[in-house]
Amino acid sequence: MSIQQMKSIIEGLLFAAGDEGLDAKQLAEVMEIDAYIVKDLLKDMRTDWKRKGRGIKIVEVAGSYQLTTLAEHAPYFERLAYTPSRSTLSQAALETLSIVAYKQPITRVEIEEIRGVKCDRALATLVSKDLIEEVGRADAVGRPILYGTSKQFLEYFGLNSIQELPDSANFQGDFDLEEETRMLFDRMNDQKQLTMEDLNELESEEV
Repeated sequence: MSIQQMKSIIEGLLFAAGDEGLDAKQLAEVMEIDAYIVKDLLKDMRTDWKRKGRGIKIVEVAGSYQLTTLAEHAPYFERLAYTPSRSTLSQAALETLSIVAYKQPITRVEIEEIRGVKCDRALATLVSKDLIEEVGRADAVGRPILYGTSKQFLEYFGLNSIQELPDSANFQGDFDLEEETRMLFDRMNDQKQLTMEDLNELESEEV
């Protein structure tokens, strides 16, 4: 396997890992190479990407490596998040939001286990709209981020507290994604006067 192939694999693995990232040992085990080689490759990738002016970079957080965007590009991400075509929530984002709202605090992996699909884009959308936020770190390998709803979430849905979520007091059993999402949509519809057609037109997110 060539150096470029190994770098390409590392990039793909870090992308797939999302916010939780991967440490050098985990990367080495997956690729079946020595950890010191992984660290050298990561160092080369970080230097090379910076030299080429790439729009993403590799950062090390608590021993794990993650892909992230450049801080100086933040104004453009804000414009993207708040353009008129993205002013409401897609089905994917709404499903993810309902899971966070009813199961918080919760990690990305736990959300994906409920939805059955990746939710990186939906999470990024919700974070950019200040509807969810990091509320801590799980006591697990890699210390994954725990997500919860924000003050903006309460304002968006016209709630005084999270306890006012539709039928939340009766929610004790298995998570019914379709039902909980429908209740959240109905609440959003009451506040924002949306139609299901509005929602379906924004199905540009993952499904």
